[in-house]
Amino acid sequence: MPSTSSLLAVLLLSGALSAGTGCNKPPPPTTSANPATTANQPTVAFYPSSGSPPWPVKVELARTDPERMRGLMYRRELAPSSGMLFVFEGPEIRRFWMRNTYIPLDIIFLNERKVVVGIEENTIPLDETSRGPDQLAQYVVEVAGGESRRHGLTVGSRAEFLQVEGVP
Repeated sequence: MPSTSSLLAVLLLSGALSAGTGCNKPPPPTTSANPATTANQPTVAFYPSSGSPPWPVKVELARTDPERMRGLMYRRELAPSSGMLFVFEGPEIRRFWMRNTYIPLDIIFLNERKVVVGIEENTIPLDETSRGPDQLAQYVVEVAGGESRRHGLTVGSRAEFLQVEGVP
């Protein structure tokens, strides 16, 4: 019967030999699920007034006029619980459209206290109708169509921004 050290030596040798032969499987693709990459990713945590559990949404930020104008245009997919946070200098009546946007979105409008003041659900791709509530909004979050209802989000729900620098 071979000793443990003999088996270990054979395993190490065979691993070293196969490493140079191209017989290894390729490394797994990197994903955003890696805790090192998601720990500091900007997130909007929604707290539904319906009593549903909190809903964290990993977001890209749109702070400048060019970033806000482009938004999620030209995207062909959007992962669940991900989206874009539009940050504006102050509260105003905000209107959004779906020009060059190929996927249905829920557009969530937040006032300066981060309370939901309006939700445009399942907007129609490529539709250029101007949409938004007749309430002041300082922040807007876009997520995949149907997500806000799925997570129990309604007008009056609260939000908290995590890892979003420069926004209280």
